[in-house]
Amino acid sequence: MLRVLPDPARTTVAVAAFSGLRRCEIRGLLWEHYSGDELKVARSVWESFVNETKNRKSKASVPVIEPPSASARLSAFAICGNPARGVMFATMKETPLSLNNVLNRQILSVLKACLHCGKLEDDHGNEAHGYERNPDRPQWQGWHPFRRGLATNLHDLGVPDKTIQAILRRANVSVRYVKSLDAQSISAMQQLEKLVDPKLLSVGAVVV
Repeated sequence: MLRVLPDPARTTVAVAAFSGLRRCEIRGLLWEHYSGDELKVARSVWESFVNETKNRKSKASVPVIEPPSASARLSAFAICGNPARGVMFATMKETPLSLNNVLNRQILSVLKACLHCGKLEDDHGNEAHGYERNPDRPQWQGWHPFRRGLATNLHDLGVPDKTIQAILRRANVSVRYVKSLDAQSISAMQQLEKLVDPKLLSVGAVVV
């Protein structure tokens, strides 16, 4: 997906896949929550409602990994100019970006494009050829599978379950234990970054 999606879809997918944040937590991110090395998960945004995180255990920090040869950090936050404050993924009105709109306008239009003409199936009525989905494009499974996928990849790397739970801020890990796992969490994410092609994470033009 990182090879074919435009921004901001590309960046939101990268954050979902490599941080394990929930959809509402991605919408709730503020620039003041980003230190350069970690994202502080402090709030969530669902529809137009701004709340604290899902539960007390969810309010924590997540390491942001950086491939050593990439020109920008994994999250590609530099595309937005790195402001100091405000909504990280924002509309022109500086309100949280709707990930449903990102999905419908940018993600599905790319992943479900016709192999021959690039149009979606619903826009295919007058074409001489039949609709054929590009088999090289990945299937969209939803936002939550990125979170499960991160857990699976870390588990396959041999990362202890307790460390994975800490990275994902699972409710069955105590706050005290999460804090004691900082070094382990960063080490686990660094193992994952070695498998990522740096070319996928370079900064591209913003498409709005």
